[in-house]
Amino acid sequence: MPLASRSAFAASPDGTPWWRDAVIYQVYLRSFADANGDGIGDLAGLRSRLDYLADLGVDGLWLNPCYPSPQADHGYDVADYTDIEPAYGDLAAMDALIADAHSRGLRVLMDLVPNHCSSAHPWFRAALTAAPGSPERGRFIFRPGRGPDGELPPNNWPSVFGGPAWTRVTEPDGTPGEWYLHLFDTEQPDFDWRNPQVQNMFDDVLRFWFDRGVDGFRIDVAHGLYKHADLPDWTSDHYYNGHAWNQPEVHEVHRRWHRIAASYAPDRELTLVGEIWVPEVTDLAAYLRPDELQQAFFFDLLMQPWDAAGFRASIDRAFTEIGSTGAAITWTLSNHDVHRATTRYGIVHPEEPHESIDLQTRLMRPRGEVDTALGERRARAAALLLLALPGTQYLYQGEELGLPEVLDLPDDARQDPTWFRSDHNDPGRDGSRVPLPWTTRPGDFGFSGTDEPTAAPWLPQPTWFAKYAAAEQAADAASTLSMYRHALRVRRTAFPGTADTVTWLDVPEHPNVLAFRRSDVTCVVAFGTEPLPLPGEWGEVLAASDALDGRMLPGGTAAWLRHPAR
Repeated sequence: MPLASRSAFAASPDGTPWWRDAVIYQVYLRSFADANGDGIGDLAGLRSRLDYLADLGVDGLWLNPCYPSPQADHGYDVADYTDIEPAYGDLAAMDALIADAHSRGLRVLMDLVPNHCSSAHPWFRAALTAAPGSPERGRFIFRPGRGPDGELPPNNWPSVFGGPAWTRVTEPDGTPGEWYLHLFDTEQPDFDWRNPQVQNMFDDVLRFWFDRGVDGFRIDVAHGLYKHADLPDWTSDHYYNGHAWNQPEVHEVHRRWHRIAASYAPDRELTLVGEIWVPEVTDLAAYLRPDELQQAFFFDLLMQPWDAAGFRASIDRAFTEIGSTGAAITWTLSNHDVHRATTRYGIVHPEEPHESIDLQTRLMRPRGEVDTALGERRARAAALLLLALPGTQYLYQGEELGLPEVLDLPDDARQDPTWFRSDHNDPGRDGSRVPLPWTTRPGDFGFSGTDEPTAAPWLPQPTWFAKYAAAEQAADAASTLSMYRHALRVRRTAFPGTADTVTWLDVPEHPNVLAFRRSDVTCVVAFGTEPLPLPGEWGEVLAASDALDGRMLPGGTAAWLRHPAR
């Protein structure tokens, strides 16, 4: 096993950690690139496309879970935290990926799933064959049911994926027995984080992968882990279950992991970034104290509809609450759990979702009639805005191609447990996970690295994916891919990492415009439909999301301009 004791990267001249001003590309491995033609993306396929990521201009990549898994939730049901899913490769393939990425100047982050594991994990299998009250069951949250015969769940908590959060087991003697908690799918039992064995196991997991050269972790459900000790009913009308999430004890876990990361050589600059869904930005800031997580996704901006005032208010909340902690703000507009930005920003006639779908899901995955051309234009503008902000930006694979959500997947192709557990009321997340189109080749759009794949892509690609193929866009200077490449090149020099504040610029005669200055560069977004004349004092245009008409910025587009030297 390789031992990564020294960094493969040069330290920043001013001592600023790399992740404070980085752009990270999220790789949903199963859908990125398939090297062996079996219809499933893999580590070898990712390795074959590392030059694409280096040419794009990102600083690192985050891999969604690639551990052994029955794939009930496509990797977020982990059966072994210190190995690689055979469909994706093996440990040698992972080592080779890390080495190849590092040689191209790309950091590698993995996905840690600590709230729950797979029902196929050896610990849970042992718990099912053990007796109530046994040490094996003590690693999970087993409780007797309510009602005369224990036939009712221990409390009224719902699963995030729909239905109840409890499942009753059959005891080894064949009788109905205890219930176990799963805040997601039945095949994802929650750990009991009050058990020291659980805490120690995850300490070992972090060290295992840090020793192999991984540069950090995105922590799944980082606001979970601990539950209220008494597991009381949730009686509030608010969709957010304050007994299941964001418990005070979870902060000590993140302090513990911070100490582990800090125990490695300082030039490794290891980072931990939390996926944290909390009701208020002030709650998020609590996870970013100096001895806890280095980063946490600021999802508030992602949840905003296309509106200048809403975007500005969200950005202000980030600077006020997150900036005050001293942490770098971690921005994103898309990921594997939400509808793609092109589709969200292109909705012209919203649909009312099923009454069972909560507010957070409605904002993450809105439905309605979509004007794709409008959505593409706005998504490019939003990307330019995102890349101008100080802090870290996370891009989801396919956003650089302008991919829309695939909303019309056949029902029999859907695999997201949300679709099944919601009684087909929530279409789920499969539409953002369709395998990428690399070329216009019929059948799989170049997803497979072989000329004659043995299987179709694991989710069907629509015929219109040909329009978004990476190879075609790379040859088109006006494409979304070319815009991203240009913007990422300009970003390296236009925005010094030390320029960590922005100054808002008022454009009173154009109220649906957002403009700010960072260092000597102005970022301006025209949220409305009317073109915006760009003032001459704003200087030369460095980048634009769409072609300008002289000094006129079309509605729904964005630009960066450099102020002339004084």
